[in-house]
Amino acid sequence: MMRYSAVFALLMMTTIAHAELPSANDAAIRAALSSGKPTVADFGARTCIPCKKMAPILETLNRELKGKANVTFTDVWATPDLAHQYRVQMIPTQIFFDAKGREVKRHMGFIEKADILEELKAIGLK
Repeated sequence: MMRYSAVFALLMMTTIAHAELPSANDAAIRAALSSGKPTVADFGARTCIPCKKMAPILETLNRELKGKANVTFTDVWATPDLAHQYRVQMIPTQIFFDAKGREVKRHMGFIEKADILEELKAIGLK
């Protein structure tokens, strides 16, 4: 019984420590696009199941790529005008921008971490 309690406590701590990326607004996305680094901008919702699966991937990439690339998340329900501006038709949608801030690729639906890294490397991630 003690072992199960310890496992449960560990699971609770990792769940509590799990932090979501803040929802990026227009200024945050513009800053990422003008940074001179490749960017992946994810458009989704906190309540969407595939988007929830994307959250830990985006958080990990955000930490691992700090200073090398930008990873943003925008909640389309909180900022519908921004979703419209970027022509988001379904969620999640990931838009890949090169170091000059130009859109180079768009993916709709869940995408694995390795595939995001592959796309970022193709557009200049070192």
